Amino acid sequence: MDEQWIQSVGIDVGTSTTKMIVSRLRLGRMSSTFSLPRYQIGERQLLYASEVHSTPLIGFDEIDAEGIGAILQEEYRKAQISLSSIKSGAVIITGETASKKNAQHIVHLLAERSGDFVVATAGADLEGVLAGKGAGAEKRSQTIQGTIVNVDIGGGTANAAYFQRGRAIATVTFHVGGRLIRLDQQDMVTYVSPNIQAWLSAKGLRITVGQRISLAEISEVARQMACSMLDYLTGKERQISGLLVVGPQLRGDFPVEELTVSGGVGKLMEGAPVRSMADVSRYGDFGPLLGYVLQQEREKGTYAVNWLDPEQTVRATVIGAGMQSTEISGSTVHIKPELLPIKNIPILKLELTQEQLANPAQLHQEVAAIYQLGERLFDKTTGIPFALAISGIGYCSYALLQTISQELSDQYRHYFAESQTMVVICETDMAKALGQALALRCKGAPEIICIDQVRVEYGDYIDLGEPISGTIIPVVVKTLAFDEKA
Repeated sequence: MDEQWIQSVGIDVGTSTTKMIVSRLRLGRMSSTFSLPRYQIGERQLLYASEVHSTPLIGFDEIDAEGIGAILQEEYRKAQISLSSIKSGAVIITGETASKKNAQHIVHLLAERSGDFVVATAGADLEGVLAGKGAGAEKRSQTIQGTIVNVDIGGGTANAAYFQRGRAIATVTFHVGGRLIRLDQQDMVTYVSPNIQAWLSAKGLRITVGQRISLAEISEVARQMACSMLDYLTGKERQISGLLVVGPQLRGDFPVEELTVSGGVGKLMEGAPVRSMADVSRYGDFGPLLGYVLQQEREKGTYAVNWLDPEQTVRATVIGAGMQSTEISGSTVHIKPELLPIKNIPILKLELTQEQLANPAQLHQEVAAIYQLGERLFDKTTGIPFALAISGIGYCSYALLQTISQELSDQYRHYFAESQTMVVICETDMAKALGQALALRCKGAPEIICIDQVRVEYGDYIDLGEPISGTIIPVVVKTLAFDEKA
């Protein structure tokens, strides 16, 4: 098995902070000499982690491109690496920064400077999933029977992702963060986010700009906010605590066995006790107090969950690498060559059981659930929001093929009506038949690309190349590799 080492970089431009890490990955070749190379990551080493910088902005609606460039140039110098030595990686713009008017331009500008990068502007739901992966919750969920939730708490929002058996099953975002209430050195309230006003009223709490506030008063607000979020996450209470939720409420109940907290506030949970207003306002907000009251709730054991330390806290959303392996599709595919090549398509995986395939109602429910997750994780676009990888189908009769294609096409057009192209990846040799059945139903709206015999996992990204000999497609699979604790 051939081995090689590559250097990789991860850049995270967030609402409050910008971070960069450099990783070294040992790649082992798993395929034979006579096939296209397939690699897996054998070892990860964290070579360098930048300091946490304040994200430079121009006004409220634009990212300062030159400011970001200067930060990264200096960090590359400190890390003693050249752009030419970086082979892969990822740039992720998260939090409120993702909605800035030049976010897409910035993310591609940064990526173009080195390597073959995965690039994304992550909304709150995708950010929560990425943070959960970086914090180790996804990996942990593969080793336990129940559900683990990671909540990544930053300056403006807390992004929670529930994981079960190695995959994200639900996400929810809260108006909970260190900078929602800001204070000066004279204990004066200088800012209260309008997003928490309804919740404050429902809780009978009063806090206004210009108010001189005591430690007892601000502590009560922080404690109530932390407990409301924990009440919601664990299903204890969701009516008043639901006032803190950003966007859609959770669909259904998810009994939680384990909980991790990452992000800047997660890091502050490790800090010294907060005993004075000077301790509270040392960053000009109430972040240190929010971290402290969460740590107190953990120690008190009020909630019937097992609290675990995350593998990463403040750098949980920083991606370690876009690891790549090359494969080719099966030779019986359904494609429209003029749509290719396409790059950086995220993977969603629909894992079906024989029981679900035999029950049309269950199949409908599973397809709806995966599309609803895709709807929350990825932008609705006229392009390709994601590629749907299907596994678990063994022998497929003509009748079952029709049922599957009907569900996939009907619901895709319902949830992603704007999308002009639908990409499906089959584990088994059925792409031509399924692709034709889908195309028959969709009639070009959307167009169908269906390939098979390519191994992908949930959370991967893929590139699809131009067809070889008309029927074979080269596929590059990119795995987001998260760094372990250094």
